[in-house]
Amino acid sequence: MSRLPTIVVIGGGFSGAAVAAQLLRRGRPARIVLVNRFGPIGRGVAYGTALEAHRLNVPAGAMSALPDDADHFVRWARTRHDAIRPESFVSRRLYGEYLESLLREAEQHAVRGARLERLVAVARDVEPRVGGGAEVVFAGARLPADRVVLALGNYSPANPPAVGAEFYDSDRYVSDPWIRGSLDAIRPGESVLLLGTGLTTIDIALDLAARGVRLPIFAVSRHGLLPRAHAIRSPRLSAEALPPGLDGPPRTVARYVRSIRRHARAHAREGGDWRDVVAALRARTPELWSGLTQTERARFLRHVRPWWDVHRHRAPPETANAVEKMLVSGDLSVRAARILGYRPVAGEIEVTLRPRGATESVRIHVQRVVNATGPSTDVRRIGDPLLDALLARGLLRPDPLALGLETASDLALLDAEGRPSRWLYLVGPLLKAGYWEATAVPELRAHAARLAETLLPLPPGEGRGEGRD
Repeated sequence: MSRLPTIVVIGGGFSGAAVAAQLLRRGRPARIVLVNRFGPIGRGVAYGTALEAHRLNVPAGAMSALPDDADHFVRWARTRHDAIRPESFVSRRLYGEYLESLLREAEQHAVRGARLERLVAVARDVEPRVGGGAEVVFAGARLPADRVVLALGNYSPANPPAVGAEFYDSDRYVSDPWIRGSLDAIRPGESVLLLGTGLTTIDIALDLAARGVRLPIFAVSRHGLLPRAHAIRSPRLSAEALPPGLDGPPRTVARYVRSIRRHARAHAREGGDWRDVVAALRARTPELWSGLTQTERARFLRHVRPWWDVHRHRAPPETANAVEKMLVSGDLSVRAARILGYRPVAGEIEVTLRPRGATESVRIHVQRVVNATGPSTDVRRIGDPLLDALLARGLLRPDPLALGLETASDLALLDAEGRPSRWLYLVGPLLKAGYWEATAVPELRAHAARLAETLLPLPPGEGRGEGRD
């Protein structure tokens, strides 16, 4: 009897759960080991929250984990709450339950010989084996594998550079608000400064307000931009919404921005919504990104990214309304400024800011500072022991702009010399380096399905198995 191929998937968030489910659905015998650092499979950072107010920022109709079954999530969700519709913005906690159910369903319908093993452990290294494959190294154990998938999720945000950066070691600083229990140290009545003004800041501001912190809550970013709101209706995907002329030269950020702005205004004059234009661009974004030179990509990150992010990564209508009420009442104060430094003063933290466009700095006093700037993608600075070990072995090639890791077209990781691996693959947000769009379910589910086809190809002429006992 031939040995079953062993595929180890490191990471138990959305990407890992989606890859494991797709491998089980391939209709081929295989041993799939899904490695999670802690907690339930499928939850990860994004879906581990228990707060009902923390909602998906994508409508339910676009959240199926299966690219070939667009209604899969909505059908499942309606078995829990029959009022859920494709346009609903459901809680992230509910979506975590869905991912657990997705894996159970895939297991139940898998062919004989295809099995999933769940392993709660921390992978510390992956050592290549002579003759092919590798061994995943844990504390006191090793796991041989024919293929290894890094399904790594979001990492803690980087600390902004500032004078007095030793403050980041203080118990008055929350380095990552998504670490379970990290906000519990903030007591009712304390004043809080949030670093960042994106979706994370919105979620944390609502959470902190409910905990009874002193208001207003301050939020600071270089441009002071908050995410725009989703429309009540879903964007209309149509050829008319796609800006014309994006394919031709010159492939520059300036030309793309001019074309998109011009078309969004014209689309609005005809009764459309700018959100339709952003939605139409989504499928084209990886292609447009890949056509930019490194210089142009750097220009986008420096000048355009803040505006792109607030239009592309929008807040659910209910969440946006709640934040608007906080802004109007003065319970939330948003400033466009750069953090210059920190200084402890009489039980508080004096934070020095330079408002955007100003030459003089200002100071505010708070009792807690929370880093809500969003996940770090600079693999050289993250400090993950697994990534550090693989970098030391020369098995990874970091993106020059610190957006993640470089891969071949089949998602095989490139080594330090630019050679694609035969056994090490990547799926998840660190694909941002090559695809830009690599953080949301609609893109990640497609990457997971494509990778499963690479890892477990079917014999010529054979379709995907339907699963049997």
